[in-house]
Amino acid sequence: MGTRVPPTGSEDDQEPSEQPEEDRQRVEEQEAAAAVERRETALERIDRNWTDLLQELRVLQTGIQILTGFLLTLPFQQRFAELSNGQVFVYLSLVVLSVLITALLMSTVVMHRTFFQLRIKPELVRNSDILLRVTIILVGFVLVGTLGLVFDLVLGSGTGAVAAVVLALILVFLWSVLPLAIRHRALNRRDSPQ
Repeated sequence: MGTRVPPTGSEDDQEPSEQPEEDRQRVEEQEAAAAVERRETALERIDRNWTDLLQELRVLQTGIQILTGFLLTLPFQQRFAELSNGQVFVYLSLVVLSVLITALLMSTVVMHRTFFQLRIKPELVRNSDILLRVTIILVGFVLVGTLGLVFDLVLGSGTGAVAAVVLALILVFLWSVLPLAIRHRALNRRDSPQ
């Protein structure tokens, strides 16, 4: 194997502005220690991060394909003609977002093909990470909008709005508050004297 080089960033490849300075420094120190523990070169770390990203992309792609398929079948239902202009607007917005998400997910494949054998995998991982973060936000919008629309159609617009807001709050908690709290607690635990 080649010379071992400690990683230069966090495992999540986040930019310094995306996390508190104190947490960023701790993550960098822990990454350097982890690289020594794993006996992992910088290139091996990039390969591992790319593999992790691919797994996340596969999960998202399957979910969004199912959701897009569901949305695309709605116009062929008898009740679709009864939708108000507002409901049709929400529906079409959801279809556009679902197709946009599919395009974003596919763009990582296009980048991989474009960057193939150019030895610039760090750029591929960094840019795919950004696209994945944007995709997750858009998936949240589609989930909230779809739930709101379904509840609106079945139980009325007031219930649809409540369902959408409740889901939005749950997603903010599960996708933002909880991971940040776990991360903060884990970093504090690792840094505290035994």
